[in-house]
Amino acid sequence: MQGKSYAGDLTVRESWELLARDPNSVLVDVRSQAEWSFVGVPDLSSLGKKVALVSWQTFPGMKPNPDFGAQLSAAGVSPDKTVLFMCRSGVRSKSAAVAMTSAGYARCHNVAGGFEGPHDGQRHRGAVDGWKAAALPWVQE
Repeated sequence: MQGKSYAGDLTVRESWELLARDPNSVLVDVRSQAEWSFVGVPDLSSLGKKVALVSWQTFPGMKPNPDFGAQLSAAGVSPDKTVLFMCRSGVRSKSAAVAMTSAGYARCHNVAGGFEGPHDGQRHRGAVDGWKAAALPWVQE
């Protein structure tokens, strides 16, 4: 991994397939509590897994979470796992993948497209790309 900022981007479908075939893989949703509650979260129950919910930024100021690494460890995400980071559209999660690679995590991927993807022509999210648009399992809590 020397010289690489992170292991690379995966589409949401590639992410689902990797999570299904690699028992040492984990999905970390780095969005905020409000996003998890009001927008929904990926549902990995059919794979026998749970999503780790650890915010990359703190609300309301959206400043970097100074406890991110400790909270990731507390959620059971260790440096030897294949870690897939997801946010709304793939921006925050890429930052998390880069940072955790620098912190010694061996295989950090960014889920490109994220949970909701980019805006469509009407400035709505969820229809163009992302976990929801790909009709992958998710739940509203």
